[in-house]
Amino acid sequence: MKERILAFLQNENKSYAQFAEEIGVQPSGISHILSGRNNPSLDFVIKMLHKYSSLSADWLLFGRGPMHKYISQPTLFDMEAPGSGPGAIADDKPSDIFPGATEPPEAPELASEEEILSSTTSSDSRRKIVRVLFFYSDKTFTEYRPS
Repeated sequence: MKERILAFLQNENKSYAQFAEEIGVQPSGISHILSGRNNPSLDFVIKMLHKYSSLSADWLLFGRGPMHKYISQPTLFDMEAPGSGPGAIADDKPSDIFPGATEPPEAPELASEEEILSSTTSSDSRRKIVRVLFFYSDKTFTEYRPS
């Protein structure tokens, strides 16, 4: 389980001290767990799951499934979205896991490349499209430069 805690800290970009403060434990306790000296207590696991409610208990305890129960829609500037991919949803709906929770919002439909290029007006001859970037859900992109 220490490997999964370490993976979680790396994924969340948190230091041991930040993590310890957020869940209300001593930083030395985190250090002892990650060094293998101590195993995490039930109290530690409960504090962690309570603070990070989207964290999957199955993943944390047994290494099964994705790290998070559900994933919110990442922004364009997210370096790496947690879990298996942008907008991924685990088996359970967030509303089943957390009463009152809603599904992550659906991504709006985007215009096709042809629609974007045809919608630009040619009446303003001073403004020309020089480059268009298309970002895809698998974190890739393509660049279009009109000739």
